[in-house]
Amino acid sequence: MARHLAQPSHRRRRSKLPAAVAAGTTALALAGAGLALTAGGAGAAVGNLVTNGGFEAGNLSGWTCTGTASAASSPVHAGSYALSAAPSSSDTAECTQTVSVLPNTSYTLAGFVQGPYVYLGARGTGSTDPSTWSSLSSWNQLSTTFTTGASTNSITLYVHGWYGQGAYNADDITLTGPGGTASPSSSPTSPKPSTSASPSSSPTSSPTSSPTSSPTSSPTSSPTPPNGNLPKHVLTGYWQNFDNGAPVQKLRDVQSAYDIIAVSFADATGTPGAISFTLDPALSSKLGGYTGADFKADIAAKHAAGKRVVLSVGGQNGAISVANASAATNFANTAYALIQQYGFDGVDIDLENGVDPTYMSQALHTLQSKVGANFVLTMAPETIGMYSTSGAYFQLALNTKDILTVVNTQFYNSGGMNGCDGKVYTQGTVDFITAQVCTHIQGGLRPDQVGIGVPASSQAAGGGYVNSTVVNNALDCLATGTHCGSFVPPAKWPTIRGAMTWSTNWDLKNGNDFSTNVGAHAHAMP
Repeated sequence: MARHLAQPSHRRRRSKLPAAVAAGTTALALAGAGLALTAGGAGAAVGNLVTNGGFEAGNLSGWTCTGTASAASSPVHAGSYALSAAPSSSDTAECTQTVSVLPNTSYTLAGFVQGPYVYLGARGTGSTDPSTWSSLSSWNQLSTTFTTGASTNSITLYVHGWYGQGAYNADDITLTGPGGTASPSSSPTSPKPSTSASPSSSPTSSPTSSPTSSPTSSPTSSPTPPNGNLPKHVLTGYWQNFDNGAPVQKLRDVQSAYDIIAVSFADATGTPGAISFTLDPALSSKLGGYTGADFKADIAAKHAAGKRVVLSVGGQNGAISVANASAATNFANTAYALIQQYGFDGVDIDLENGVDPTYMSQALHTLQSKVGANFVLTMAPETIGMYSTSGAYFQLALNTKDILTVVNTQFYNSGGMNGCDGKVYTQGTVDFITAQVCTHIQGGLRPDQVGIGVPASSQAAGGGYVNSTVVNNALDCLATGTHCGSFVPPAKWPTIRGAMTWSTNWDLKNGNDFSTNVGAHAHAMP
């Protein structure tokens, strides 16, 4: 975020990505994703509900496959045959099967796979659709559990590889649970990328060994950290510790709709990794003598109102570098001292001039251990920083997933970018927001760790401003599949965390459109 008048609130890296370049970059982000492409199939019996899950029929009976796929005699995990499929630059070589299930019932999906980027999952479950994946060259078991929705009578299972990657194998696919009686129906196939591209490196969250036991849950359903006992859906706003033309505010006067207030910004010191914070003297003067004691009292008052206040580190001009173990220690120690001094609940990472995911992760874990379970960790990367799982910012988010509250990516100042379906979407639209959020979730973050970041007014950013109606539509699209644009996410994510804006000051300048309307909408979401 910028501190100066008439500048965008974040550094503008590019105006628009060329479609071919953007598609190539998106393939990296999608390498950690499991797109649930579906088609029709056949049901099976009670117990293991998958027909021909071991491919022992010597053919693909019971399955509907795209691209090049067959039942091969080698390699196999067990028995005489296994699925062998070869993706192309425009096809994932997906095999699907639709089976009858019972509503409100728990099921376990499992299978043995090998090869680069093999995905196993289900769609149409009526709740959060499960997906799990592997990139191991040896046989390993994937497993995920889910519960069907109240009106779900059939689901579609899938296994597939990834665009432009090598062949994969799958064997002994099972769906364990009671069978349903409804006639299975096929699901529509989700769109494919518009250009060919292939990932050049593995996602950072890929497994490091062949597991000896099955995972018990999908990557998006792991336990949620306490993170300050926040509401299910939260509104985050940045408070400016400087005057850049937006109305100035005392912290006590920040709009009551904001659940998390990010104080902007901590500054670098002469010591690598160390940070400091003081109230801006010019701001204090303009506010009639706003003192450090007043500020601390305001934080305490926000706590009494159930709010959380974090110290934002960086911004557009921030030059804080945590690039080695010593700097990580300095960051954790100085950040903790500021938390103790002012009463902050945690930190916000908004480093727009580079981040080291290894040592910053180390620093944040050390800081969390000092603060305790109610530590709040938020992030506000630029869109390009969360465009690929191989990017440093995405790696940082994944490295700190166990303590991460929410990533509110700045969906502005970026130009057009590819979404998780490979199509290019223009910033400032509901499609741009929802397609980017899809990439974040499919890249490994839980839906409750992902929020929408937008400017509070057209003056607050160089481009990408949307009004509150667009933000609310995006939240509905992600949570319930309603009010979407042309892009419809491949699953519903009812735990999507909420929305963020730069800044509370610019929100005030814009008649409090964001806090009033998005705040009311987010807080009313089930």
